[in-house]
Amino acid sequence: MARIAVIGGTGYAGSNIVAEAVSRGHSVVSVARSAPAERVEGATYLEGTILDVPTLMTQIGEVDVVVQALSPRGDMVGKVRQATAELFAALPDSVRLGVVGGAGGSLVAPGGARVIDSGFPEEFQAEAFEAIGVLEDLQADASGKDWFFVHPAGGFGVWNPGERTGSYRDGGPVLVTDEAGESFISGRDLGVAFVDEIENPKHHRENFAVGY
Repeated sequence: MARIAVIGGTGYAGSNIVAEAVSRGHSVVSVARSAPAERVEGATYLEGTILDVPTLMTQIGEVDVVVQALSPRGDMVGKVRQATAELFAALPDSVRLGVVGGAGGSLVAPGGARVIDSGFPEEFQAEAFEAIGVLEDLQADASGKDWFFVHPAGGFGVWNPGERTGSYRDGGPVLVTDEAGESFISGRDLGVAFVDEIENPKHHRENFAVGY
């Protein structure tokens, strides 16, 4: 059983990761700036913010994995990259960081351009570039501490929740698409992919994309 803290655990991605981890018997702490109306039975809920890393570290206590599942939108625009860097620097060497990224930083083909440089919707570019900045900071890190960064499929989002199938494809750094060129993964199956990586690490200091 792993001890997992999910920062942004009441958001769309975070809540699905919390639910999947609890269902597999892990000890899960969900941290968000406000308490949710609906809670996953078996998870512990704390009010806190990544913008105050020292207090956050005290709140979560001893854990094996910290998941950053925040979206750089609203009043978090321009703040998530720096806060994630501060969080990663504060984590003990034994604690692994997992980050929910976006599709924009994945590649359209092996060795090809990034999705964000290939006709990406303008209204989502600022959010995508900040998530890419988080990835670039992790890739530049020289501490040797472990991390992984997950790119959900292009059609991932609360507007299109889908079902839990328990399966997905791992595209490495390349956006996962089906035969029709569509890119999708449900919220529940993103949770499956995340907890699979926590239980059986395959991507050490790497980013990878998931989809059907």
